[in-house]
Amino acid sequence: MVYLDEHLRDMDRGENKLLKLEDIHELIRLLDESSLSEINIEFEDGKLQLKKAAPEAVAYMPVQSAPNLAAPVAPAPTPAATQATHSQAQELQSADVHVIASPMVGTFYRAPSPESAPFVEVGSQVTSKTVVCIIEAMKLMNEIEAEVSGEVIEVLAENGQLVEYGQPLFKVRRA
Repeated sequence: MVYLDEHLRDMDRGENKLLKLEDIHELIRLLDESSLSEINIEFEDGKLQLKKAAPEAVAYMPVQSAPNLAAPVAPAPTPAATQATHSQAQELQSADVHVIASPMVGTFYRAPSPESAPFVEVGSQVTSKTVVCIIEAMKLMNEIEAEVSGEVIEVLAENGQLVEYGQPLFKVRRA
């Protein structure tokens, strides 16, 4: 590999002490072929600065085989926000009412597919093993069970909504 300083010495700047166009083209070629990102040359009567263009950012679009029902991704919850949703679930809970809270951050779905009926509605009777919803986290579908037997008295989350850890999802009146 030929070094830049050798090229600079070999450049005949002539009587007018200016770089010739061919010299500048040669410097550009050397910059392109090197791992350098920038060349700065100072002369008695001026300076020359050449920079490589920054590479363009390439965005890849994922190919989806099924329609995407996920809500936009939100930033990770702060510890204070997580504590707030967890304490909300505890406040809603009473002796005869159990609150089913989200065990993770993800997207809440009331039904197994967009065309299907919801797992449960207000008034539905559930057992501790009844699936009440799905939470999608990291492209995994997690079935959430009722945890207690009783009647669903309130749905607290919207279908397709991003939910936080500990966020109340359902209220169930214990049987």
